[in-house]
Amino acid sequence: MVLQGIKQLLEQDKDIEVVGALSEPADLHNKIICTRPNVLIIDIRMKSFNGIILTKTIKETFPELKVVVLSGYDYDEYITAAYKAGANAYVRKESSINELVAAVKQSYADNRIFPTLILNLAGESLTQKEREVLKLIAEDKTNMEISTELTISKRTVERHISSIIQKLEANSRVGAVVNGMKQGLLNV
Repeated sequence: MVLQGIKQLLEQDKDIEVVGALSEPADLHNKIICTRPNVLIIDIRMKSFNGIILTKTIKETFPELKVVVLSGYDYDEYITAAYKAGANAYVRKESSINELVAAVKQSYADNRIFPTLILNLAGESLTQKEREVLKLIAEDKTNMEISTELTISKRTVERHISSIIQKLEANSRVGAVVNGMKQGLLNV
Protein backbone atom coordinates (compact mmCIF):
# COMPACT_ATOMS: atom_id res chain seq x y z
CA MET A 1 0.00 0.00 0.00
CA VAL A 2 2.79 2.41 0.86
CA LEU A 3 4.55 1.69 -2.44
CA GLN A 4 1.39 2.31 -4.46
CA GLY A 5 0.66 5.46 -2.44
CA ILE A 6 4.10 6.93 -3.15
CA LYS A 7 3.80 5.96 -6.81
CA GLN A 8 0.44 7.71 -7.16
CA LEU A 9 1.66 10.83 -5.38
CA LEU A 10 4.76 11.06 -7.59
CA GLU A 11 2.66 10.59 -10.72
CA GLN A 12 0.67 13.71 -9.80
CA ASP A 13 3.74 15.85 -10.51
CA LYS A 14 3.81 16.80 -14.20
CA ASP A 15 7.63 16.73 -14.29
CA ILE A 16 7.94 13.15 -13.05
CA GLU A 17 7.20 10.01 -15.02
CA VAL A 18 7.13 6.85 -12.91
CA VAL A 19 8.47 4.01 -15.06
CA GLY A 20 8.06 1.23 -12.52
CA ALA A 21 7.61 0.16 -8.92
CA LEU A 22 8.91 -2.96 -7.22
CA SER A 23 8.06 -4.33 -3.82
CA GLU A 24 10.76 -7.02 -4.13
CA PRO A 25 14.14 -5.68 -5.26
CA ALA A 26 15.42 -9.08 -6.46
CA ASP A 27 14.40 -8.08 -10.01
CA LEU A 28 15.75 -4.53 -9.72
CA HIS A 29 18.77 -5.03 -11.98
CA ASN A 30 16.63 -6.26 -14.89
CA LYS A 31 13.99 -3.59 -14.26
CA ILE A 32 16.66 -0.85 -14.45
CA ILE A 33 17.96 -2.25 -17.74
CA CYS A 34 14.42 -2.44 -19.21
CA THR A 35 13.05 0.91 -18.01
CA ARG A 36 16.21 3.06 -17.86
CA PRO A 37 15.10 5.32 -14.99
CA ASN A 38 16.98 8.53 -14.17
CA VAL A 39 16.20 8.42 -10.45
CA LEU A 40 15.55 5.44 -8.21
CA ILE A 41 13.87 5.64 -4.80
CA ILE A 42 15.01 2.90 -2.41
CA ASP A 43 13.70 2.12 1.05
CA ILE A 44 16.56 1.85 3.52
CA ARG A 45 15.21 -1.37 5.03
CA MET A 46 13.33 -4.09 3.20
CA LYS A 47 12.45 -7.64 4.20
CA SER A 48 15.45 -9.33 2.62
CA PHE A 49 17.53 -6.38 1.40
CA ASN A 50 19.59 -3.63 2.97
CA GLY A 51 18.93 -0.35 1.14
CA ILE A 52 22.44 0.98 1.81
CA ILE A 53 24.16 -2.07 0.36
CA LEU A 54 21.72 -2.06 -2.54
CA THR A 55 22.48 1.63 -3.19
CA LYS A 56 26.22 0.94 -3.26
CA THR A 57 25.74 -1.99 -5.66
CA ILE A 58 23.48 0.05 -7.94
CA LYS A 59 25.90 2.98 -8.04
CA GLU A 60 28.75 0.62 -8.93
CA THR A 61 26.74 -0.98 -11.74
CA PHE A 62 24.83 2.10 -12.94
CA PRO A 63 26.93 5.12 -11.86
CA GLU A 64 24.75 7.58 -13.81
CA LEU A 65 21.59 6.48 -11.97
CA LYS A 66 20.57 8.84 -9.15
CA VAL A 67 19.40 7.21 -5.91
CA VAL A 68 17.07 8.68 -3.30
CA VAL A 69 17.07 6.74 -0.03
CA LEU A 70 13.72 6.79 1.75
CA SER A 71 13.94 6.03 5.46
CA GLY A 72 11.86 5.87 8.58
CA TYR A 73 15.05 6.28 10.59
CA ASP A 74 16.68 9.50 11.71
CA TYR A 75 19.98 7.93 12.76
CA ASP A 76 23.18 9.78 11.86
CA GLU A 77 24.84 6.45 11.01
CA TYR A 78 22.20 5.66 8.38
CA ILE A 79 22.39 9.13 6.86
CA THR A 80 26.19 8.96 6.71
CA ALA A 81 26.12 5.42 5.29
CA ALA A 82 23.66 6.47 2.56
CA TYR A 83 25.88 9.43 1.67
CA LYS A 84 28.99 7.26 1.51
CA ALA A 85 27.17 4.58 -0.54
CA GLY A 86 26.64 7.21 -3.23
CA ALA A 87 23.00 8.15 -2.68
CA ASN A 88 21.98 11.55 -4.00
CA ALA A 89 19.40 12.21 -1.31
CA TYR A 90 18.12 10.97 2.03
CA VAL A 91 14.46 11.62 2.76
CA ARG A 92 12.65 10.66 5.93
CA LYS A 93 9.32 8.88 5.50
CA GLU A 94 7.62 11.39 7.74
CA SER A 95 8.62 14.17 5.32
CA SER A 96 5.99 15.58 3.00
CA ILE A 97 5.52 14.32 -0.53
CA ASN A 98 6.76 17.77 -1.63
CA GLU A 99 10.12 17.04 0.02
CA LEU A 100 10.33 13.68 -1.74
CA VAL A 101 9.44 15.28 -5.09
CA ALA A 102 12.05 18.00 -4.47
CA ALA A 103 14.67 15.34 -3.62
CA VAL A 104 13.87 13.46 -6.84
CA LYS A 105 14.17 16.63 -8.92
CA GLN A 106 17.35 17.80 -7.17
CA SER A 107 18.89 14.34 -7.57
CA TYR A 108 18.01 14.39 -11.26
CA ALA A 109 19.85 17.75 -11.45
CA ASP A 110 22.87 15.97 -9.91
CA ASN A 111 22.62 17.65 -6.52
CA ARG A 112 22.95 15.83 -3.23
CA ILE A 113 20.24 16.48 -0.64
CA PHE A 114 20.90 15.34 2.92
CA PRO A 115 19.89 16.47 6.39
CA THR A 116 22.02 19.32 7.73
CA LEU A 117 24.31 17.00 9.66
CA ILE A 118 25.73 15.51 6.49
CA LEU A 119 25.76 18.56 4.24
CA ASN A 120 29.35 19.40 5.13
CA LEU A 121 30.62 15.85 5.56
CA ALA A 122 33.17 16.02 2.74
CA GLY A 123 33.83 19.72 3.26
CA GLU A 124 34.65 19.26 6.94
CA SER A 125 37.26 16.70 5.99
CA LEU A 126 39.15 19.29 3.93
CA THR A 127 42.07 20.81 5.80
CA GLN A 128 42.39 24.60 5.99
CA LYS A 129 45.19 24.49 3.40
CA GLU A 130 43.07 22.33 1.07
CA ARG A 131 40.27 24.89 1.36
CA GLU A 132 42.73 27.64 0.39
CA VAL A 133 43.94 25.59 -2.59
CA LEU A 134 40.33 24.88 -3.67
CA LYS A 135 39.56 28.61 -3.55
CA LEU A 136 42.58 29.36 -5.74
CA ILE A 137 41.61 26.59 -8.19
CA ALA A 138 38.20 28.26 -8.44
CA GLU A 139 40.03 31.50 -9.28
CA ASP A 140 41.59 29.63 -12.24
CA LYS A 141 45.12 29.71 -10.80
CA THR A 142 47.71 27.28 -12.14
CA ASN A 143 49.59 24.94 -9.81
CA MET A 144 52.64 27.19 -10.07
CA GLU A 145 50.60 30.30 -9.21
CA ILE A 146 49.05 28.49 -6.22
CA SER A 147 52.52 27.38 -5.15
CA THR A 148 53.82 30.94 -5.26
CA GLU A 149 50.79 32.49 -3.55
CA LEU A 150 50.75 29.98 -0.67
CA THR A 151 54.56 29.68 -0.50
CA ILE A 152 54.48 25.90 -0.77
CA SER A 153 56.15 23.62 -3.32
CA LYS A 154 54.43 22.74 -6.58
CA ARG A 155 54.55 19.08 -5.50
CA THR A 156 52.69 19.95 -2.27
CA VAL A 157 50.05 21.79 -4.33
CA GLU A 158 49.63 18.68 -6.47
CA ARG A 159 49.18 16.51 -3.35
CA HIS A 160 46.58 18.93 -1.98
CA ILE A 161 44.69 18.92 -5.29
CA SER A 162 44.72 15.13 -5.42
CA SER A 163 43.37 14.98 -1.87
CA ILE A 164 40.67 17.60 -2.61
CA ILE A 165 39.51 15.73 -5.72
CA GLN A 166 39.25 12.49 -3.73
CA LYS A 167 37.49 14.04 -0.72
CA LEU A 168 34.98 15.92 -2.86
CA GLU A 169 34.35 12.81 -4.99
CA ALA A 170 35.33 14.56 -8.20
CA ASN A 171 37.24 13.47 -11.30
CA SER A 172 39.04 16.73 -12.03
CA ARG A 173 39.91 20.19 -10.73
CA VAL A 174 36.75 21.56 -12.34
CA GLY A 175 34.66 18.79 -10.77
CA ALA A 176 36.16 19.59 -7.35
CA VAL A 177 35.20 23.25 -7.78
CA VAL A 178 31.66 22.34 -8.87
CA ASN A 179 31.23 19.91 -5.95
CA GLY A 180 32.76 22.46 -3.58
CA MET A 181 30.21 25.03 -4.74
CA LYS A 182 27.34 22.55 -4.34
CA GLN A 183 28.46 21.88 -0.77
CA GLY A 184 28.77 25.56 0.06
CA LEU A 185 32.55 25.49 0.39
CA LEU A 186 33.04 28.22 -2.19
CA ASN A 187 31.38 31.55 -2.85
CA VAL A 188 32.38 32.23 -6.42
